[in-house]
Amino acid sequence: MTAAPTEISAYGDHVLAVEPTGAEPIPDDARHGRPLGLLWTWTSPNMEFATVFIGVLAVGIFGLGFWSAVLAIVLGTALGAVAHAFLGLSGPRFGVPQMVAGRSAFGYWGNALPAGLNALTAGIGWFAVNSVSASYALNTLLGWPVLLCLFIVVILQVGIAYFGHNFIQSAEKYTFPLLTIVFLIASGVILSKSDIGAATGAHAFNGAFLLTAGAAFGYAAGWTPYGSDYTRYLPRTSAKWAVGLWPALGVFLSCVLLETVGAASATIVVPKDLSLTDAFTHALPTWLADLTLLAIAVGGIAANALNIYSGSLSFVAMGIKLPAAVRRATVALVFGVAGTAVAWSGLSDSGTKYEDFLLVITYWIGPWLAVVFIDRFLRRTQSDAEVGALLGDRSFSNWAAPIAMAAGTGIGVWLFSNQSDYTGLVAKHFPGIGDIAFLAGFVIAGALYLALRLVPGLGPVVPAKADAPAPAAEPAGA
Repeated sequence: MTAAPTEISAYGDHVLAVEPTGAEPIPDDARHGRPLGLLWTWTSPNMEFATVFIGVLAVGIFGLGFWSAVLAIVLGTALGAVAHAFLGLSGPRFGVPQMVAGRSAFGYWGNALPAGLNALTAGIGWFAVNSVSASYALNTLLGWPVLLCLFIVVILQVGIAYFGHNFIQSAEKYTFPLLTIVFLIASGVILSKSDIGAATGAHAFNGAFLLTAGAAFGYAAGWTPYGSDYTRYLPRTSAKWAVGLWPALGVFLSCVLLETVGAASATIVVPKDLSLTDAFTHALPTWLADLTLLAIAVGGIAANALNIYSGSLSFVAMGIKLPAAVRRATVALVFGVAGTAVAWSGLSDSGTKYEDFLLVITYWIGPWLAVVFIDRFLRRTQSDAEVGALLGDRSFSNWAAPIAMAAGTGIGVWLFSNQSDYTGLVAKHFPGIGDIAFLAGFVIAGALYLALRLVPGLGPVVPAKADAPAPAAEPAGA
């Protein structure tokens, strides 16, 4: 399912064309765009209710005081945004999706672990979360059955993802001003009507604080496995500072703003029988409430266009051989169908399920980030050609990475998870620590990876042809 370089070059910067690429590198003559465009690419998807609800969780569910919640939100989001900025740098260097760039750490086949997890997380998990919030927003706005609203949302977001990179970038660009203006106005009104002094519950650095920081990190870091998916078309000469800065700012500013407003909205008394989105807009004048509900729906679609697209790229990056007729766009349609089924089942009790989901994704992303960061540091002296040659080579292995990641995830959950359905051994005896499984997993996976790399047969096994230039495309079926 590999596109020929000529097909990719012909695609270029065309918007109304189906992207032909899968996991293969983008040739230099097909590169286009400016790093500044990444600002709206990573702002628009966060202008949605899933972002707002993190703040609602912090004050309304976890019981944090408002300012303690804001501190936790800033801390967790900043960590996720910095990680996101760093990972996106591999796009212009190698021209490949993030889950292909990760092969330098995990090896070709070992990379199937994080790529498969991200395909499920992005293409189905996040798809379901955002589809539910967007559907409820349309339901409240139009009064149509929520299931009908779900199908409308799904058709729109799957259609955008089907066309691919250039269409997605354009869609995010044109929704950016609408979403930003509406949410800024709504935020101002909600903040003016909130009673932040009433949120005087738990204070900083207790279990609730760590839960909030973990949820905020999970939301922001949830974008990190997509990092280079949207930078790989940029020219190799793009300034590194710009490639890193604009995505980080887009994620940080949008998440902190809406999560803070969500925390403030939790201090406003509303009727108990309202849906989550209706409760958020209850304090707004009717005209602004309607615009905000529309923005919530559009924001959910904007986020899911990225989720479906990157989920399909991650699936392709697993290296599974598929028929030549099956390309990334086809995989995106399949994920849309699967995600719709999960979203349908999640139309009830969505709040609790979202809280658990936010924490669960950090369980594997934390250990994955530890391995990727260490690998990048250890390879800092290698040339782009040396590293790039490994990315499409099926004979390259580094089993220390998937073993360390799996162990870090498993041990972190076993000891420190604090879910509604499962509590880890340490968290059970010391509930005040909240849920720090992602942090423990990060440390454990990093330490194990450094140790296991030294074990013969588990560390990097570099094939003899590793010094050859990076391939223009992967073997057919990759």
